[in-house]
Amino acid sequence: MTGPAGSAGTTVVAPLAPPSDVELERRLWRRQRGRRSLAVSIVSTLVVVVLLWLGVVNTPGWASVQQSFFDPATAAQTFPKILLGLWLNVRILFFASIGVAVFATILAVVRGLRSPVFFPLRMLATGYTDLFRGLPLIIVLYLVGFGIPALGVFPRFPAEVWGTVAIILTYTSYVAEVLRAGMEAVHPSQRLAARSLGLSHGQTLRLVVLPQGIRKVTPALMNDFVSMQKDVGLVSILGAVDAVRAANIAQAETYNFTPYFVAGLLFVLISLPLIRVTDALARRQQRREQIGGAV
Repeated sequence: MTGPAGSAGTTVVAPLAPPSDVELERRLWRRQRGRRSLAVSIVSTLVVVVLLWLGVVNTPGWASVQQSFFDPATAAQTFPKILLGLWLNVRILFFASIGVAVFATILAVVRGLRSPVFFPLRMLATGYTDLFRGLPLIIVLYLVGFGIPALGVFPRFPAEVWGTVAIILTYTSYVAEVLRAGMEAVHPSQRLAARSLGLSHGQTLRLVVLPQGIRKVTPALMNDFVSMQKDVGLVSILGAVDAVRAANIAQAETYNFTPYFVAGLLFVLISLPLIRVTDALARRQQRREQIGGAV
């Protein structure tokens, strides 16, 4: 609370009143409820995990499954090669993310153009999104990885390059539609206000529409990124020695499926931070939208 100005023109700030006894009791009750909820969650989780573990290990075929899929010696032996292959997946994911972000933004902007002169571009953009959203990624990988090099037009590139191109082509269509939905969710008054201030169409998109649209669909974009992180493993069908191909080679050498479990576990580990960030952003957006609406 701000009091009257002093003699020297400074502002005198009155001290805040201490919380009442009722408010202190409410805070204490909330803390106790939070601790109780945390304890119940931990106990219930441990009970469920123990029951599931007992149910699995007591099945008739658990001994053979453990030896074939969860052998510690095989996991330790094949881990370095699989980890080296995972580094290729990370590099592909990095360049594919940049390509998808650039081309999806361009595609979303083109689909949002309203002038009749841009109808051919809108038609091409619509056809592109319809085509690549309908084609399975594995078919796009075959078409790009084996079909384009067979034309003899381009020089020889490694298999991971063509795999990156196929992933960009496919996920650009998905991300472009998410971005377009976010841009269309921005109220038209925002565009009108920006144009009334003298901003051009491009400046309105760059400074007003795109920032608000991306903020609205950030959780969906993060989910697409997680999905792309998993699908990067499909480049192994083109011959690239990534984590999945390294696990396949190790399985052929050891006659054991544990390398596949190791590769899957590594994929989960690199995706968990992003999944947690996605959940945090979704909760933050939900709280922002429900400000003043909670009863």
